[in-house]
Amino acid sequence: MTPPRAGPYSVGRILLILESLAASIEGLTLSELARQADAPKTSLVGLLSGLTAEGCLVRDAAGRYALGPRFHMLATRSMAGRDFLALAHPVLAALAATTGETGLIGALAPDADLGVYLDKVESSNPVRYTVMVGERRELYCTALGKMLLAHFPQARLKAYLAASRRERFTDATITRAADLTRELARIRAEGIARTHGERVASASAAACPIVDRDGAVVAALVIAGPSERIRAHAARNENALLHAAAECSRLAGSASLMQRATTAGGRSQPAAAYWPRTSLRDSPTKGASAR
Repeated sequence: MTPPRAGPYSVGRILLILESLAASIEGLTLSELARQADAPKTSLVGLLSGLTAEGCLVRDAAGRYALGPRFHMLATRSMAGRDFLALAHPVLAALAATTGETGLIGALAPDADLGVYLDKVESSNPVRYTVMVGERRELYCTALGKMLLAHFPQARLKAYLAASRRERFTDATITRAADLTRELARIRAEGIARTHGERVASASAAACPIVDRDGAVVAALVIAGPSERIRAHAARNENALLHAAAECSRLAGSASLMQRATTAGGRSQPAAAYWPRTSLRDSPTKGASAR
């Protein structure tokens, strides 16, 4: 019998690796993966090395493999919050048209203390802010991130400030815990997060919270663009942002009521299952970095 060709055979083994790791909480070693794939360890070494190099897997000091950030990013792009994002996209498009700046919806990444962009409508201006859906950004130096960080419970915020490595991207980047704490208090009081050249010297942004029907912050609505334009039209654009965020919150409340998916057993999943984020009450901070 002719053995399977290397290409399809490798694809099958890659899928087995991904499926095995998706079902494992603590990750798997090379030996464990070889047993599950019913394959010699030598046949998996190259596949694991390639997947790790591409960011699809990560390998810890003990040699255990787990799904990596690239895999999670692809899953986020494909599945997370589809119904809400479909409802909110016209609001996002109208915001971008009204302000002339790039509009974004983002939330907390499901596996790390990072913000992730879920939808975008780019500005029609030739000089504009651009980012890919699925890209991740630090919490401490972006408008999206600071809005999410401002609504962390105190215990989780304290853990984040203690564990995160906060790189100074520009002279305006806030890195000191005391300064960041004061900034987050201001954001909670005013309901809007702003950055002016904190991650990219020439770019600025503003973000407002998107809340669900229980009042929990589940995402943020953002406008971003060149600092000069953002500063010049701040009052007008922030007013539009506030109104658009209120509409997105209304839609988020509706989506959380409507999105009751029925499983094969006839049971309903909670609405939280549809949100592409880790709950702000959960804490993946332990051992995590800010990047």
